[in-house]
Amino acid sequence: MQLCINIDHIAKLRYARGGTEPDILEAAAVCKKAGADGIVIHLREDRRHIKDRDVEILRNEIQTKLDLEMGANEEIISIALRILPDLVTLVPERRRELTTEGGLDVVSQKEKLRTVIQRFHEKNIVVSLFVDPQPEQITASKEIGADIIELHTGEYADAKNSDAQEQCFQAIYAAAKLGKSLGLGINAGHGLNYKNVRRIAEISFIDEMSIGFSIISRAVFTGLENAVKEMLALVKK
Repeated sequence: MQLCINIDHIAKLRYARGGTEPDILEAAAVCKKAGADGIVIHLREDRRHIKDRDVEILRNEIQTKLDLEMGANEEIISIALRILPDLVTLVPERRRELTTEGGLDVVSQKEKLRTVIQRFHEKNIVVSLFVDPQPEQITASKEIGADIIELHTGEYADAKNSDAQEQCFQAIYAAAKLGKSLGLGINAGHGLNYKNVRRIAEISFIDEMSIGFSIISRAVFTGLENAVKEMLALVKK
């Protein structure tokens, strides 16, 4: 099981004061030193936290895997094709949302997404689709050429009681198993924290976790390196 750290909230804190601190490159370096397998950033249309220059600096300076989350927007696609991240994760994007609220509806956008995936493959960029744990979305992802799916774990993380959480867990388990049987790489993320991550990490079909907010929040009290190490201990145990 690999763990990639989303550092968007380092950028959000930096831009709260309009300055240069905390340094996003330093944050990436600390995560790598602590043992993270990769760095995740989301370049949004409105540039609310990660900026174009951040993507360029991280691509040029970090030695670990760079996963660029993005909407299938032509401007952002062009940036990704120029900068060449190791992985792009296509996500739905709505301007008013605080964070990504659900998975891509691959079924209704198959031809559009197929074309976008082909463009990335021409540049040897691996493509992941962020999807809800629904069989039809997973099979559609395979049909249009995705390499990886990232399973949206938000409903599991936000479940109000144990029964609801168990139902969400079973859906994630079945989705991961289906995706793996189709030959897809399986990632998972959204809303995972130090209390709920272990059970998801025990699903053998999942290859990688993408976690950000809970680690950055924990870092306020323990420091970023320790926060990453604590999550690694849960994910990789």
